[in-house]
Amino acid sequence: MLLRRNRRSDRRAATVQGRSFADGPGMADVQRLLESTRDRTARDVRDHAILKLLAIYGLRSGEVRGLCLEDIEWTREVIKVTRSKQRKTQYYPLVTSVGDAVVSYLQLARPRCRRHEVFLTLKAPFRPLSASAVYHVVASRLSALGVQSMHFGPHGLRHACATHLVAQGLSLKEIGDHLGHRSAFATRTYARVAPSPALGP
Repeated sequence: MLLRRNRRSDRRAATVQGRSFADGPGMADVQRLLESTRDRTARDVRDHAILKLLAIYGLRSGEVRGLCLEDIEWTREVIKVTRSKQRKTQYYPLVTSVGDAVVSYLQLARPRCRRHEVFLTLKAPFRPLSASAVYHVVASRLSALGVQSMHFGPHGLRHACATHLVAQGLSLKEIGDHLGHRSAFATRTYARVAPSPALGP
């Protein structure tokens, strides 16, 4: 599982080899966020799967909302993501905990209907979740937990994912590839890279 407890302060940006990430909840708070869905109501089951995708893969809200049933290839154990900005396709290994969360949602909470989108409203008329609905999934739970963060929605979990990856020693390029960025410049919106003393400013 990609998520492991970060021993750094939850409210402090992670800084590794001159790179600083900020504006998202700490990993301990992300774990608490996931645990907040343990009541196992239909909403909890759905939200748990959504939060797993946001936190582990660092997906954008639109990428989660646009995920369709055929995008999860169970036999190959991969998940296909259509990047909302580049309109390109990216494949990820289907992490076991994510697969389990999605299966639970499909079996226990997803309405039976003809929609292809994975995540739907819980009441009729069944339709894909709006951007504000996905924001509420994250923000309402973080607020209830008393988490302090610059970003309370899916974007905050994208920052948290990046923080975790840099703490694991991944390069800016590797982090950018994971987040679906086209260039290192885009990744620098999540990181402030200090110039090397040897190279100068």
